[in-house]
Amino acid sequence: MNDLQVSGVVKSYGPGATVLDGLDLTVQGGHLAAVLGPSGCGKTTLLRVIAGFLRADAGTVTVAGRTLAGPSVHLPPERRRIGIVPQEGALFPHLSVAHNVAFGLTGAERGARARRVDEMLDLVGLGGYGARMPHELSGGQQQRVALARALAPEPHLVLLDEPFSALDSGLRGAVRAEVRAVLRASGATAVLVTHDQQEALSTADVVAVLRDGRVAQCATPEELYQRPADPWVASFVGDAVFLTGTADENSATTVLGRIPLAASPEGLRDGLVLLRPEQLHLTGPDKATAQGTVTDVRFFGHDSMVTVAVDGLDQPIDVRAPGPLTVRHGGRVGVRVTGEATLHEVPA
Repeated sequence: MNDLQVSGVVKSYGPGATVLDGLDLTVQGGHLAAVLGPSGCGKTTLLRVIAGFLRADAGTVTVAGRTLAGPSVHLPPERRRIGIVPQEGALFPHLSVAHNVAFGLTGAERGARARRVDEMLDLVGLGGYGARMPHELSGGQQQRVALARALAPEPHLVLLDEPFSALDSGLRGAVRAEVRAVLRASGATAVLVTHDQQEALSTADVVAVLRDGRVAQCATPEELYQRPADPWVASFVGDAVFLTGTADENSATTVLGRIPLAASPEGLRDGLVLLRPEQLHLTGPDKATAQGTVTDVRFFGHDSMVTVAVDGLDQPIDVRAPGPLTVRHGGRVGVRVTGEATLHEVPA
């Protein structure tokens, strides 16, 4: 299988400017992994090291059992069998769609090239578009052509560098789903670099969250969201509500009542109880253990985020509520909890 193995990779841009600091990452063959993190965490540098555009200071990069980078080894990009889908597609404007897709098929006989181009365009849902020019396509179609071009030479690995960032929000979700389907149909191993949490969680099989040049946590989207490694990861991948709590067996006592725990560090008794806003529900003030006052309501169409100043809490909490609401600013409400929480150490 075309597994990707990144081990102990270090990359600096000078004294005091270490960007990758002993980074480890494994992606199983045929899987799509998202590399997620804040600006400056090393996402793009990691992609460029894997692609061969940058030489690592230390560590190894292996794809399909073949060492691409390591001590005394640095294969140039054209010998790595890696396809790249850059931001905004970066199609050659003077070449037709078919010639763009065929660009990397060097050495193949003309008939074989044409068949492969047709096969790739059919795969990305653009069969019959070969004669068109890039400017005649929509942004989403251009991204699909870029993906077809990357897949045409049958690479061991496909790297996608924030490929949806230039699309409008209405189109972005549809193109993401199409690209995910194409990658799965092709069986390609892929790495998506993004700063968009929703994109990472909804698109990838596994998500690696980078912090200070290392992987803070690598897990499935569900595990990452529901069982984050620490409060920083929890807050970075989604809205989070933290309560101080005292654990006893499989639950914790908080100002919102007793909450079942799904996970907690061994031996930890007092810490931060993590909940997601959708686990909190509004009720009448006389129907819940905790009561509070609504301080803000933000409507998003499919749901609303209601900020509640809970009696006995120093900081207000956010409650994600579906559908139209009857609560208003200044109103009194009750707050109850559903589901399990996780317990974390209080950051130093």
